[in-house]
Amino acid sequence: MNAEAALYVRYQSPVRHQRGHFTGVFGLVNGLAREGKLTAEQERFRRTNNDWYDSAYPDPSTIDPTVYDHDVNPRAVAWFKATATHLIERVPGYLEILDAHGVECRVVRSSDPGRVVYEDEFQVVVVPYEA
Repeated sequence: MNAEAALYVRYQSPVRHQRGHFTGVFGLVNGLAREGKLTAEQERFRRTNNDWYDSAYPDPSTIDPTVYDHDVNPRAVAWFKATATHLIERVPGYLEILDAHGVECRVVRSSDPGRVVYEDEFQVVVVPYEA
């Protein structure tokens, strides 16, 4: 897909999670943190930047608690809007952490990633079309 045509960007595992979705970049790094695998420097980066993201844009589940409900919206995942460059520009630090731990993460771009169940000026949460 032509990068200019892509309206949405997602960083995710190339392998499906047990619930059927592809874990996003934040979930992958947070998983390493829960497992105690991050260095002190990586943990500082994660905590500082997670806090920044938490204050920079809305958490969809606080606005609509059903957004990530597995029965209501199975496999729902968030995508950045391609215009949210100030949010996307911090992702490479997360990718460096994943790379240091041998965890694969790919970038996916789409103009139509799925059925939109939430949208704000920075992101969408969608239920993917694929089975």
